[in-house]
Amino acid sequence: MSEQKKTTIVLFSGDYDKAMAAYIIANGAAAYDHEVTIFHTFWGLNALRKDENIVVKKGFMEKMFGKMMPRGAKKMGLSKMNFAGFGPKMIKDVMKKHNALSLQQLIEMAQEQEIKLVACTMTMDLLGLQQDELLDKIEYAGVAAYLADAEDGNVNLFI
Repeated sequence: MSEQKKTTIVLFSGDYDKAMAAYIIANGAAAYDHEVTIFHTFWGLNALRKDENIVVKKGFMEKMFGKMMPRGAKKMGLSKMNFAGFGPKMIKDVMKKHNALSLQQLIEMAQEQEIKLVACTMTMDLLGLQQDELLDKIEYAGVAAYLADAEDGNVNLFI
């Protein structure tokens, strides 16, 4: 009996299209029976933010980061051709016409496939994000936990 293959992905980017790529790869790997971890750090944490405003006590800098960063997967911009927010609307319209899953749907699918979604606690501290502001059913860990997963990984990606 062969050992289950592992895929790990570091999602560093806060760009909608790059997050889509990470989740498409992750869901594909899970469908091929890989154990999959997506470690969200820095701007990649935006994919895990809840859409609604969650009232939590924060300092000035944490409030500023919260206002500047997109709140949830729906609000993330594109890496190219963002056009002040018009680009994401265009790509989402094209995706809808082609029956492609949205980033939100890919995140839900990942959770259904038991892909381990991890929020980097160090980055959360730096950006002033709190657990209440992030999606339910995710894990919280530091880089050491990611490295432990990646050490045995057959596929390790940085997006």
